[in-house]
Amino acid sequence: MDTRDPDLLPADLLPEGLEDRLPRAAAAATRVMRTIHGVMEGHGYDRVLPPMIEFERSLASRMAGISSRRMFRFVDPQSLRMMALRSDITPQIGRIAGTRLAAAPRPLRLCYAGQVVTIKGDGLDPAREKLQCGAEVIGADNVAAAAEVVAVAIEALQAAGATGVSVDFTLPDLVDTLADKALPLAPGQIDAVRRELDTKDAGGLVDAGGQAYVPLLYATGDFDTAIEKLAAIDAGGALAGRIAALREIAARLDGRARLTLDPSERHGFEYQSWFGFVLYADGVRGALGRGGTYRIAAPDGGAGEVATGFSLYPDALIDLIASAEAPAEKLFLPLGHDRAAAARLRAIGWRTVAALDAGDAAEALGCTHVLGADGPVAIAAA
Repeated sequence: MDTRDPDLLPADLLPEGLEDRLPRAAAAATRVMRTIHGVMEGHGYDRVLPPMIEFERSLASRMAGISSRRMFRFVDPQSLRMMALRSDITPQIGRIAGTRLAAAPRPLRLCYAGQVVTIKGDGLDPAREKLQCGAEVIGADNVAAAAEVVAVAIEALQAAGATGVSVDFTLPDLVDTLADKALPLAPGQIDAVRRELDTKDAGGLVDAGGQAYVPLLYATGDFDTAIEKLAAIDAGGALAGRIAALREIAARLDGRARLTLDPSERHGFEYQSWFGFVLYADGVRGALGRGGTYRIAAPDGGAGEVATGFSLYPDALIDLIASAEAPAEKLFLPLGHDRAAAARLRAIGWRTVAALDAGDAAEALGCTHVLGADGPVAIAAA
């Protein structure tokens, strides 16, 4: 079948990278998102609900590294301006903070959850629609804000069911910091050195004129070991402040997760400034989230506003939880059942399925119990 011809495609075929969530996965998604939001709310983050669609210019101008080429775009028939489906909610939080909540006291703590869509999947992940949830501290970019954000992200994932959570720290502006004075680079070399550090290519790094940067490739791994290696190669103390900050953040986390360090990693941190991190968990393929410090661009080209935050993408965790869960208990209500008794059982957490005609059967409807004269009776014992 030629899938390029739309007339030959089945009418109910979903586009590549999009999928339905069936009942078990949908229920797991609801619980996970509710739990994550509960943790963020408990730490004082207020939820906002930005729209799925905005003017393209607004979505693409609030953060460095946000490309409208990744967004689905179309012309608004009312305004005749270009619109876009959001590919990241973080710029929308920046817009809200800088407009509707510009006069709110700082630091401003906001959280969010919703779907994001991209034209193309990332790397080995073909998904083009994802759940994104996260939290932002607007007006704070310091060790205390960074430590709080990382701690809340860890707590949220663990509460949602993630085990073996690990956090990989990075320094997104590492090359810019070193290239300024300590390990000088010509302007034309900086992007090439960044690229070779990202790909961990020592030979390519040398060819790009970054011989002095090669030791950074080996200052990675377990946090305590890697931070000592980074401190040992710090050129003239250019990174002393960042190294001290990383150590303080790690100390404040107090063993809540396994910590690693990859100071030269920059892929995915295009709008982060001095500090970034990636979150992983046992049994979950790929990263579950990322975050760090950044600056919200001002629409007038001004300095903007500092912020610290994280975004979680819990789809893989939801799939893992859903696949491991036993089927939920459901109580079958026969025709003529006691409605008051059924209402009392629902009030204490039972899920009920009422018969609609005499042909309905408990097992066929996936029920585990039947409402009897004295209450729920397991089907195997009925």
